[in-house]
Amino acid sequence: MKLSATTAQNSFKYSWLLSRIWPYIKPYWFRILLGFLVAIPLGLLDGVTAFALKPYMDYVVGGKALEFELLGHSFCISSVKMAFILPIGVVLFAAFQGVLRYLNGYLSTWTSQRITNDVKFDLFERLINMHPQFFDENSSGIIISRYMNDPQTASAGIVDQIKTITTSIFGALGLIAVMLYSSWKLAIIGVFVLFIAFLPVALIRKRIKNASNKNMVIGGNITTNINETYAGNKVMAAYELQERQNKYFREQTWSAFNVNMSLYKRSGWMSPIMYIIASLGIATVLGFGTYLINTGEMTAGSFASFVTSLLLLYKPVKTLGNTLTTIQNLFVALGRVFELFDLKAEINDSVNPINLEGVNSCIEFKNVGFEYAPEQPVLKNLNIRIAKNEALAIVGNSGGGKSTLVNLIPRFYDVKTGSITIDGVDIREFSLKSLRQNISMVFQDNFLFSGTIEENIRMGKPNATDEELQKAIEAAHLEDVISELPDGINTMLGERGLTLSGGQRQRVAIARAMLRNAPIVILDEATSALDNQSEAIVQKAMDNLMKDRTVFIIAHRLSTIKNADRIAVINEGELVELGTHDELMNIENGHYKSLYEMQFKKQEVTV
Repeated sequence: MKLSATTAQNSFKYSWLLSRIWPYIKPYWFRILLGFLVAIPLGLLDGVTAFALKPYMDYVVGGKALEFELLGHSFCISSVKMAFILPIGVVLFAAFQGVLRYLNGYLSTWTSQRITNDVKFDLFERLINMHPQFFDENSSGIIISRYMNDPQTASAGIVDQIKTITTSIFGALGLIAVMLYSSWKLAIIGVFVLFIAFLPVALIRKRIKNASNKNMVIGGNITTNINETYAGNKVMAAYELQERQNKYFREQTWSAFNVNMSLYKRSGWMSPIMYIIASLGIATVLGFGTYLINTGEMTAGSFASFVTSLLLLYKPVKTLGNTLTTIQNLFVALGRVFELFDLKAEINDSVNPINLEGVNSCIEFKNVGFEYAPEQPVLKNLNIRIAKNEALAIVGNSGGGKSTLVNLIPRFYDVKTGSITIDGVDIREFSLKSLRQNISMVFQDNFLFSGTIEENIRMGKPNATDEELQKAIEAAHLEDVISELPDGINTMLGERGLTLSGGQRQRVAIARAMLRNAPIVILDEATSALDNQSEAIVQKAMDNLMKDRTVFIIAHRLSTIKNADRIAVINEGELVELGTHDELMNIENGHYKSLYEMQFKKQEVTV
């Protein structure tokens, strides 16, 4: 699946989205519930200040004493005392609300980050188990955007937004209660206008979804551009591609700008319209409220309390457009996240997988066919039998399918037709883990991870003893490299191991493969990028790696090929010749003989 072709089609199925996110919310339900319990009084306390205005206006400003009875006792509070009590009460309530706001914020941040981490952990686990073709089809930028940014946007905001909505709802209920207490007639007008203000919200959902998806793709393209600028910095400098990279970056950035401005042009009108609707509601209340005061149905204090409540209620409505845009973006990101969870890796274990425990007799390719794209075959009806501990060299034209052939053995890809068997058992019957544990691979451009040389070698066998580690280093002819480094085997490698030369990186990779001690070895053009001196040392290391193992060698160097027991010539995805060097050289006008005359003979003369 191409991740850029996202649909997020379930973005507005809110109950479905919440049911999917619930397993991540459930472990922290107590803290979330506690946060909601804090959010309720936090919202309700919004009405305290508005409610306090009624006695302030009626008694303090009006100069009247407050008289009331409580538990059979009469009390009288003068207007002067009220002038001190009410402001102090408002400050105390504000302080209490501040404490609740802090607790609410802390609980929201803690639960949001934990949920985000859990979602990221599960998504990353799925990502690392995706098949190589998934990575072939999707750029690094899109993968980073979908697997890292979307979970951050979605899960980090889900609890916050629900709590915000909860606080707002209870805040609105508290304010409406104050309004009803002050005047039920004015309250009907205020609440009616409030509902009208909400009507435009449904109109922007689809626009937000489209803009969010476009921004995700553009953001992924920008990240890819930065990754390529970093990884290809030497090529960029050598071919003066700075202007090309800069132009692409500017184009993508302007595309993001245009998408956001297009969204604003189509949804930005919502806040002004809501502002106008709210203002009409306030104007109507002011007019009708004046009438109620003049007719004696309402006191000035009640009216002041009502208007304050109404203003506090309408304030979030005026900015509701931006708030709802954020919430809709959250649900679109959540929809994209669950698209990723629903992706299935194409390479999986069978129902009852078998453990592979070495090669006893042979590995056999039976009528193997493979294609990356439909109707574009890369391998066609290929048949080869490789005996245990035999070394098979694979040569042929560029793009003929050599690397594809060896990539089918560890099931980086699965055959489309035919089968590959080990000791007569289809490799799809073995568990992926046991199959790959029986294979050591050395590539042309071996990837070394950030970390020390020892850590990179031990990746072949994490539980290896120090003695096994030392033997692997010696067999890979790596001692001289380690001895020259200031921190020896504990030397930290830069990203991708670029602090080492090509030959040194190859020897680290060979040491890693030696430590694994697997019965099957795959060498994919392991010396093609090296100079003659480096190749000679690496070749010695490879000779040690190949001893008593079943080996597949893709090579462009004669020295490597001559070490093989047999040579398979692959041309346009077909096995055209198979035999020893001498046998193939005796075929008149043969493919191998032509290849030898054009490529390998010059190497032999040079040697």
